Amino acid sequence: MRVTTIHGPGDIRLEDRPEPRITEPHQAVVKVVAACVCGSDLWPYRGENPVDVGSPIGHEAVGVVEEVGAEVRDFAPGDFVVVPFVHCDNTCPHCRVGATSACVNQGFTNGGQGEYFLVHQADGSLVKTDGMPDEALVPSLLTLSDVMATGWHAAVSAGVRPGSTAVVVGDGAVGLCGVLAARELGAERVVAMSRHEPRQKVAEQFGATDIVAERGEEGEQRILELTDGIGADAVLECVGTNGAMRTAFKVARPGSTVGFVGVPHGVELPVRQMFGKNVGLAGGMAPVRTYLPDLLERVVSGRIDPGLVFDATMPLDEVAEAYRAMDERRAIKVLLRP
Repeated sequence: MRVTTIHGPGDIRLEDRPEPRITEPHQAVVKVVAACVCGSDLWPYRGENPVDVGSPIGHEAVGVVEEVGAEVRDFAPGDFVVVPFVHCDNTCPHCRVGATSACVNQGFTNGGQGEYFLVHQADGSLVKTDGMPDEALVPSLLTLSDVMATGWHAAVSAGVRPGSTAVVVGDGAVGLCGVLAARELGAERVVAMSRHEPRQKVAEQFGATDIVAERGEEGEQRILELTDGIGADAVLECVGTNGAMRTAFKVARPGSTVGFVGVPHGVELPVRQMFGKNVGLAGGMAPVRTYLPDLLERVVSGRIDPGLVFDATMPLDEVAEAYRAMDERRAIKVLLRP
């Protein structure tokens, strides 16, 4: 089968590798219908994370079950499934309180930018649609494997409430989904920090009421002006850099919470500022499986359309170009078709 591999910074290849095989009774093999490049894939691509040379890459995918292990009871070949990027049994003590991304039997989608991949804990992880979905729904269903659920986690962790003001730091696919999540959770005002016009337009489609293009101290001051000097009731940090985290705490009002989902790189928390303003920090790796049933219903019913974050579609053969397009900010998010 063909699968995307990474060999070093900027070195993405599509290679032939053996198809995955079931080695444990709780596993399943999924044939990919659609996959994509995640913003977090760009960290190793840019040399910010260590690279296991030649390793498969890609953790966002939807597809059709090809084969199941002997102990898989709830899924069968032919089922169309959304696959959370973190696999879980959905029964352990952590899963039972909603922390499915910290399952004691945790696994991950590996090689999702390919033709087939292996799912661990299939019964606990997979969520199937009612038959084969309409083709038009596939992009939105694909976002549920990570970015929409991750944006949702940022909004939930930040404590977005009806009538509140939310600020979203970051205009990548996760940040844009955070805008959509904040509106769905009832925020009356949603401020998207973005200086890129195509991303601003998607943010507005998702319900952003204000756009702040400035960065750093200038952007922080602009948000304080918009909120009459009060700051935001909830802040979604969707980048993972020290600058983004600094901004998040600067614009958070006393007593609020910053919900963070950006993979941290060089972040130093302003603990004294947090202490003085009573501003909390919550979030982390999104428990996608926890949110999936609710988000799936919202997508299938047409209430939300997070697939709008995909502004480019490419065949798997062009995966290297997909990485370049996202790295150079020529694309918000690229959908891949095997």
